[in-house]
Amino acid sequence: MSWPSTINRGLARLPAPLLYVVGFGYAAWMLWLGISNQLGADPVKVLEHAMGEAALYMLVLGLAVSPLRELAKINLMKFRRAIGLTCFMFLVFHLSVWAVLDVQRLSEVWADIVKRPYITVGMAGFVLLLPLALTSNNLSIRKMGATGWRKLHTLVYPAAILGGLHYVMQAKGFQIRPVVFLLLIIALVAWRYLRPRTKPIARREKREIA
Repeated sequence: MSWPSTINRGLARLPAPLLYVVGFGYAAWMLWLGISNQLGADPVKVLEHAMGEAALYMLVLGLAVSPLRELAKINLMKFRRAIGLTCFMFLVFHLSVWAVLDVQRLSEVWADIVKRPYITVGMAGFVLLLPLALTSNNLSIRKMGATGWRKLHTLVYPAAILGGLHYVMQAKGFQIRPVVFLLLIIALVAWRYLRPRTKPIARREKREIA
């Protein structure tokens, strides 16, 4: 048995909702570390960055689902919705920590969004992802139709690039990690549009929208 088949057999045994449990558990664990004074001198910033980075990891994983299936024969399709919603959950936590624990005043939150370019870029990405999170359910797919739903969910690509830019722009000085994230996101988005398309793959995508 090939190693992709072995991995796929293991993945088939895992329920997709497990990802929500793991994601929420990680967020709760980080919050507990902050409350118990185990996140260093600035626990709010550490927690804020941890939630943002977790969202980026999930965003990259979501973008990698199709390349992994087609290039490595590893099938994560049944986890795709859970990956996207877990990503959005981490984004909500990231924004909540920033707005409630860091900035603390609504007027200053809006001022930061307007005046600080990296926050403007990050919020633009969040706004693009909001309708995707709200329509990540079977009822929305039925109401919008497969074609309309797929078109709406292509917003994940500009949103992902904006998320990567936000990470690069918020870093102090040149840091390799944010740049690697951005380049990886750009490569995955480019692969989506530049890869050779075949009819069998297109038919599979229609079947596997959910």
